[in-house]
Amino acid sequence: MAPETKQEVSLEIGHVLFIDIVGYTKLLIHEQLEHLEKLREIARATETFRVAQREGKLMRLPTGDGGALVFRTTPEEPVKCAVEIARELKKHPQLRVRMGVHSGPVKEVMDLSEQGNIAGAGINIAQRVMDCGDAGHILVSKRVADDLEQYAQWRPLLHDLGTCEVKHGVMLALFNLYSDEIGNPAAPKKFKGDAEPETKVDVVPPVVPRKSIAVLPFENLSEDKANEYFADGIQEEVLTRLSRIGDLKVISRTSTQRYKNTAEPMADIAKQLGVANILEGSVRKAGEKVRVHVQLIDTESDAHLWAERYDRQLDDIFEVESDIAAKIAESLQAQLTGAERAAIAKQPTKNTEAHDLYLKGKHQWRNFYAPGYERVREYFKQAIALDASFAPAYVGLSLYHAFAAANGIFPPQHWPLAEEALRKALELDENLPEAYNTLAAVEIYYKRNWTAAERAFQRGMELDPNFGDIPAHYGVCLAYFGRFEEAVTQENRAMQLDPFFPGTNLHFGTLLFWSRDYDRASAQLAKTLELFPDYAAAHEAFGNVCAEKGMQHEAITQWCAALNLDGRGEDARVLEQVFATSGFEAAVRTLAERELEQVELKRSRGDYVAAAHFVFAHVRRRNIDAAFEWLPKMVEEPNWFALQLRVNPILDPLRKDPRFEKALESLIIK
Repeated sequence: MAPETKQEVSLEIGHVLFIDIVGYTKLLIHEQLEHLEKLREIARATETFRVAQREGKLMRLPTGDGGALVFRTTPEEPVKCAVEIARELKKHPQLRVRMGVHSGPVKEVMDLSEQGNIAGAGINIAQRVMDCGDAGHILVSKRVADDLEQYAQWRPLLHDLGTCEVKHGVMLALFNLYSDEIGNPAAPKKFKGDAEPETKVDVVPPVVPRKSIAVLPFENLSEDKANEYFADGIQEEVLTRLSRIGDLKVISRTSTQRYKNTAEPMADIAKQLGVANILEGSVRKAGEKVRVHVQLIDTESDAHLWAERYDRQLDDIFEVESDIAAKIAESLQAQLTGAERAAIAKQPTKNTEAHDLYLKGKHQWRNFYAPGYERVREYFKQAIALDASFAPAYVGLSLYHAFAAANGIFPPQHWPLAEEALRKALELDENLPEAYNTLAAVEIYYKRNWTAAERAFQRGMELDPNFGDIPAHYGVCLAYFGRFEEAVTQENRAMQLDPFFPGTNLHFGTLLFWSRDYDRASAQLAKTLELFPDYAAAHEAFGNVCAEKGMQHEAITQWCAALNLDGRGEDARVLEQVFATSGFEAAVRTLAERELEQVELKRSRGDYVAAAHFVFAHVRRRNIDAAFEWLPKMVEEPNWFALQLRVNPILDPLRKDPRFEKALESLIIK
């Protein structure tokens, strides 16, 4: 085989203007977004920017609190742009900005997410130059100053600052560029050596209930690493038993899962989750034997409140789980009712093989609708075949059908299957909290019976006050009817119980969007993306909020991020290009056309596509008549899209048309 040849790295000299907002992290999230949008607007409006972009001699590198503009022209261009920006910033004193200029080698590259990026010493040094300044400063490197010295108009504006030590001990010779009109004549604090210490603010932390606990993922110590599903399942079942105790606050599994194999200190984890106690453990499964080791830790004192090792036969696993839950309740001095004692002692099946299949189904459920997800259904059906009285397996099977049908992923034909499995589960055990969340879905989406759905939500919360999925779902349903204050109360409760579940964070932002509280919606979705930066649905939702706020550039950025994460990089590229050349409305229409192409292709393959996707795309394409052709079908289909009719701002262009009122009247809910 011929030896591989290394690809030659081609660098060019770029003239870089690096900009950021001073004090950005201290701003409220909606203020951060507004400041960034205004800064982008000012930069894009400068003559230097527009000329370079028109001639194809400008590269842009966005950062969290600003960005870099790389000019492929002369060393003067970034300085001219900085001066234009500084003049305009005088009209916006609340926008405190600093700038740095340097010329050096740069190269366009593809980053790990296969997105275009810019790298090279030119970028790095420009950022270091900027970092030496304070609000209002335009600092330039000695290299740029030497170039500018050749021009009479720049010479009077250049003021030698000397050298400044930056990252890795590098010394930079810098000049402060200012005049009576622009810039900051004061010496940067880094040069004066008298940077003011930050003012300390005493923050009173929220009171953490002493009777609160998070059960971290159990370590799989089995020789067969494929038994990870078993360790995860035991952790979840212990947590589920604990959550039935009303006197305890118990964090949901979906939030504790992020700490799997973590090296973070227990005290930090407890603080993030808002609990006083942590249960950690390990599971070793070998044949028909199982060893479970657990320890309960008071994270404030780091004291071990209780620990135990269980060496049992596999068919004793429910007894182990029950004993763990009872010992924790005793250690935390939780008061249990008779019903709660019965709930944590429950043995749902005597068939260990059925239980094993059930745990595999629960483990696969965490992949949601990734390839191979259909195995969830098969695992639950196999568990039921082995034990027809295994109520939780029926709940799992019902949820498989109901969740996807409610979200418009599966066609409506799945609802009868969901209802059949659910009714069987409740016949076997009417005290399963998970069943009532699914029952609420069957009632509101399939039967359109809100009274029965609300009754199911309330019963589920009575049975398990720590099951975060129920208030999260209940809050969304309350929002369908415009009961936004109650909806927010429920979502806040869900966030306390499950703060790191992506779906709960997204839906909280979504219902705030429906309520037209765009500032709070943007803050919630920004927080969601800080936690889950690769969450495509959150980027899309954030883009929708930004569009309603008139933050057009940010909306395009978020939609492009969603497209890229969904594997639609070409659509993202086209969207950005249309926005740059033809403006926002044209870009939105282009996005809608691409969406229509996607859903038409899926439908042509015989895949189910919810009618709502056609309605939303036609609305954005401003093809109102086509949207109304699909609207009756959207109202008819038993999923969550139909119930958004009264509240979703995306449908606002239809609301004044008599056909919309007719559609609303046809949406009959008991």
